[in-house]
Order: sequence, then C-alpha cells, then structure tokens
Amino acid sequence: MNPTHSPYLEATTTGVPSVSLEPDPALAGGDPVNPVAAQMLPEQVCRHFRMLPVSYDGSVLVLAMADPADEMARDVALALTSQEIEVVLTPPSQIDAAIDRVYGGLGHFEGFTSAAPSHGPPEPGSIVARGRIGEILVGRGLITEEELGDALEIQQRTGSRIGEILYYEGLIAESDLAAALADQLRVPLVDLEGVQPSPEALERIPEALQREGRCIPLEVDDDALYIAITDPLDDETYEAIRELTDLRIRSYMVTRSDLDGLLRRIHLEEHVRAARTELLTRSPENCANRVLSGGQRAFFIGFLVLVAAGFVVSPLSTGIFLVALCVLIYLLASLYKFKLFYDSFGRRQEFDFTPEEVAQIDDRDVPRYTILVPLFREAAVVPRLTKNLTRLDYPKAKLEILLLCEEEDDTTIDAILEADLPPYFQLLIVPDSQPKTKPKACNYGIQQATGKFVVIYDAEDQPDPDQLKKVLLSWERSEDNVVCVQCKLNYFNTEQNLLTRFFSTEYALWFDLLLPGLDASGSPIPLGGTSNHFNREALVELGAWDPFNVTEDADLGLRLHKAGYKTVVLNSTTLEEANSQLHNWIRQRSRWVKGYFQTYLVHMRHPLRLMREIGFGSWWSFQFMIGGTIIFVLNPIFWVLTTLWLFTESGLIESLFPGFVYYAASLQLFVFNFVFTYLAVAGSMQRGLFHLVRYALFSPIYWGLMSIGAWMGFYQLFTKPFYWEKTEHGLDAGGEH
Repeated sequence: MNPTHSPYLEATTTGVPSVSLEPDPALAGGDPVNPVAAQMLPEQVCRHFRMLPVSYDGSVLVLAMADPADEMARDVALALTSQEIEVVLTPPSQIDAAIDRVYGGLGHFEGFTSAAPSHGPPEPGSIVARGRIGEILVGRGLITEEELGDALEIQQRTGSRIGEILYYEGLIAESDLAAALADQLRVPLVDLEGVQPSPEALERIPEALQREGRCIPLEVDDDALYIAITDPLDDETYEAIRELTDLRIRSYMVTRSDLDGLLRRIHLEEHVRAARTELLTRSPENCANRVLSGGQRAFFIGFLVLVAAGFVVSPLSTGIFLVALCVLIYLLASLYKFKLFYDSFGRRQEFDFTPEEVAQIDDRDVPRYTILVPLFREAAVVPRLTKNLTRLDYPKAKLEILLLCEEEDDTTIDAILEADLPPYFQLLIVPDSQPKTKPKACNYGIQQATGKFVVIYDAEDQPDPDQLKKVLLSWERSEDNVVCVQCKLNYFNTEQNLLTRFFSTEYALWFDLLLPGLDASGSPIPLGGTSNHFNREALVELGAWDPFNVTEDADLGLRLHKAGYKTVVLNSTTLEEANSQLHNWIRQRSRWVKGYFQTYLVHMRHPLRLMREIGFGSWWSFQFMIGGTIIFVLNPIFWVLTTLWLFTESGLIESLFPGFVYYAASLQLFVFNFVFTYLAVAGSMQRGLFHLVRYALFSPIYWGLMSIGAWMGFYQLFTKPFYWEKTEHGLDAGGEH
C-alpha cells in the first residue's frame, strides 16, 4: 500500500499523512495492511511502541504510528529493518486491532513437512522478519563479512536483493539461502521432491501465472488455497491469485530449482505440445509442416505438364523460353541487390553506441534478460561457452541463461553437469519429439523464460561483453513497433584456411551492405540464426519459432514484418566459428538453402494476400531475397552453357538464343560477376578486414561451392524437409579471439 495513493489518506495538521487501517471488503484481500510488511517488526515491538509496518515496495517501508513524533520508536524500527521508512499517522485503536489481525493463529497444511521452521503456512506473507538476511548468513558461518560487504556494494549498484546477489555470485548454496530466508521470514520451507499437487489445486492457477509468479498450487480446501512460492514477498502474484480464486492463500516457501523442476514435470506434455504445435495451431498457413500447399502442388504439376508438352511440340522454343525466364530472374534479383548496396552506402541505419553511453546505464533499472542456447552434440565447446557468456556485462541476478539440450544427448548433458556452472546457468532437457530442430528447442525454452527480453546464442558464440546493454539502448531509442534487434555476426577463426576466409567475406557483405540496405528500404530483414534479441511478450504472441522450418530465423523475420513489427540492426558483433571443413560447410549451406525454400513456399501460399500484408515493395524484396535463392540451383546450368560457349567457339549458343537473351546473359556473366566480386571486396573493406580483400577477388570459386550445397538442400526439400543438418563446432583449434 502506498500511502500517497491510498483511498484512506487524509490530510493532517502536522504534515504527516493519516491512513486508516480498518478492514474494507472493497480492497484486495479486505485489509489495508500487507501482512508480509507488517511482520517485518516483532510483535512485542509493535505493541510497545504502537506502530506497525503496513506496506513495503522493496525499498521504502511505510510505518503506521500512533505518535509520529516518537523519535525512539522510529530509531528502533530503522535499526530492526534497515530500510528507508515513511511514517503515516493512525489512531491507536486501529493499530492495536491491526496487530491482533496480523499476529493471529497460523494454520498448518497436513501432508507436507517443512524444512524450517516448524509452524504451518501463513496467509500471503504472514511472515515475521527477524533480523537482516546478510547478518543471519554471517552468523551461521555461511558467508564472511567480506563477502557480505562485496554483496552490499553490488546491491548499491544493481538494486538486487542481497540473497539473490550472494546466490548468483556463487557465494552461497541455494538450499542454505532458502533455509535462512525461511527462518528470517518464519515461512515453512517445503521440499517438493515426490510431491504431486492435487488436480483441483492446479486448475485454480493458470500455467502462465505459475511460471511468471514462480509459484505452484499444492492443495485446496473449502476456503484456502495452499501454494509454494519462491518469493513470499511477491504481492503482485498474490493479487493475481486472489482475483482468480477468491480464496484465502496459505504460503510455503520453496527454492527456485525445486519449483522449476516440479513445474516442468507437471506441465511436461503441455510444454512439448506447445513447442511443436503452437504456431501450427495459431496460424497454420504460416507453418512449414507441409512443403507444398494444395494450390502450389497444382501449380507446379501444371507447370511441369506444360513444359513437358512444350518440349514435345517445340523443344527449341521451350528451351529458349526457360533460359529466358532464368535470365530474367537473374537480372531482376541482381538489379535489386545492386539497389540495396547503393542504399547502404552513406546511409547507416544501424544503431551504434559509445562506451560512454553504455556506462551511463543504471544497473538498478535494467530488466531481467533471458539467453537461450540450443545445444546438440556440443560437449567439446561447453567450457568455451561458459567463458564467453560469463564475460557479459550484466547484473548476474538479472540474467537467466537456459542451456537447451536434447534428451538423447547424454554427452553434452554430462559435460554441462560436470562444468560447475554459475547459478544463473540452467540446464533444460528438451524431451524427445519430432521435429528435432533448433527452433523446437527454442520454443521449449521460451516457455521457461522469465526475462523481459530474450536472445539466442549458439554454442560457440562470443558476443561483445556490452551487447545486452547496447540492445537496451536500442530499445530505448526505437519506435514502439520494434520488437527485434539483430546484432552483426563475424568469425573468430577467419584466418584458419581459405574456406573460413571466404565465409568471412560473405558475412561482411551480408551484414555491412545487404542488411543496411534492407533496413534503409523498410523491407523485411531475414534474421541471423544467432544474436537476435526479442521482446519476449511480442515473440510469444506471434507463436515464437516455426519448429518445422530449418531456417527459422529468416521465416521469423518475415512473420514479424507481416505482423507490423520492425527489426533494427545494432553495430555490436558476435563472433562465431566459421566452418573450416568443406563437408561440414556444405551440410550447413544445404540446410540454409532448404530453409529459404521452405520460407518462400510457406509465405507464397497466398501471394496476393502476402502483398496486401507487407506491401508492394516488401513483396518484391521477398521475391528477390528469399525466392532469389533459386539462383544457386540454376548456376550450374548456366556454367555448363558458358563452358560450351567458351571451349567450342562454334557459335551454337548465339544461334540458339534470341539476341536479348544472349546479350542479357552475357551482361550478367561479364558485368554482374565483376560487380558482385567488387562488392565482396567492398564489404570486407567496410568492416575493416583489409587482409581479406585479395581472397574476395576469388569469390566465384566460393559461389560454386554454394551451388553444391544448394542442390543438396533442394533434394532434401522433398526427401527430408524437416531434417536438421547438424553443424559441427570446435574444429577451429581453440577459437580464442
């Protein structure tokens, strides 16, 4: 209760606000006194000085006093609570009655044995605060005075609670902290191992509120709901439960790991089903669970029949038509990319922040942040992963890192369990189900996430240490419809071999020329598979990732655009491991191309509807950026024709094709290939990778490798559409940048 906004507030001649403590049915819970705050002072102290804490918001304790001029009473309250105190005036009779209500008898829920203390569960927060938690922990020998001092310094900087700081800094075990808090607050601490909440109780609180409020209902009787909760001081959760149930609430305290384990066990089937089918249920037309729609199947069958008939009737004319069509696709896609490159020059749309701007962020104001790290057969890089993510400059008590491992991946799971990770790292085992893809794992993880914002990192990623804070500045400076921030990607093993150098020039071209051009034109941005930061609420509302799409990032970028949301680019880099082995690179490239085909086919099920949803310009951008992937499949056909032309010199090619086809193809061969090679050079120079310029000159060799991967992906589109070609990591001989 905030006295400055209380319906019971009255003006006083002394200047001290007056507040009534009379029960009122119109209030949530019927009582203006918050019992959690009330028992922050011992009963005998409250009765002796006729004062009672009535509310506490985490920083200011509102203290009702019969005599606000009693300096000794104020000093006692300050010494016992160590909190900033705001005094309000209340009649003595109301204080006495409120004390009687607060210190009434406590019930006991049979069937649960609390670890400490021995009395039964109180109503929301009917809790007696005895001393400060830091002093209790020092007194028990669980931490040292020096460790407490360090934690207090962090608290000054971040605003986090002392207990959370000590736990997330790895200075105290969760069980020891919980036992001390339970003793301090006089709330029973329950062990949930083997506990099975009653179905009737579970029905009273939705799964979303259980997850967000860090609570779970255990049992219900005629007038009371018994819950386990990690934070007995969480008034918002109690309010939400009261609105739903109209029951009295009796609280047990529980450790977060115990609660999370029970929530996952209770809601396992629901979480797995949502990870697989949430998007399919919400928006089946946006899901890649089928390769072709009925209309698309009819279109392609009809097209193939016409082509076959054309070859029977007039093979030469049909061949010329198909080549002319391919040349037109090449020409339009190339011209569009030239436009994007032109738009990117001198028009930097991306956010860029200085270290001084980052340093001005107040850690007390930053929100909780969730990092999702999908892992599959990544045991070798777990030590590197831990090192890279612990470097992030973000308050540890406000950071949540969820490591998502497939149930069958015993090797990676064992490596994580043996790694002695900090408490803000959590292992989430993704139950075995199909499809077995990265987006399905992320869908499972986001259901456990509690951060306001969420980001995806891959196992080998090395994000800039200040990346999360720069993203916060990006949100602050962005329009309301911005729900995604894409950071730049590059490689830490660029110099390992020729393939990694080619890969690095490609990324420089993509992130320093193409994406800025798309951003400048307001077109949909195909997201990268990592280092995209989301507003979690908006992402969940959209259905999160498509579990059937093997380039879920590109698909999500378009779905965000269709929903009216916007993605911005941030000049903060995450270093990845470039594929250094050709067979590994081809597998990865085949998945990328297959996923782009999936994305194109999904969103072109209704072409005219798509145009209405995203606009004419964005529709054409989608055709060339995503649909243009077909170029990599067509390349070998034109290379064969070019080879025949170069080595036979028979004039056959010129005689076969009309002039406009021949000259357009020649233009692309000589001019466009030169320009694209030049742009690969420009991308490397734009990023300052001058040592890669000489390798960028040989980009056509790299394009040939792309076509091998493209044909593999095209084949799998119809044979194994949802198969995730695993990219092996840890092949870079260390990878430290």
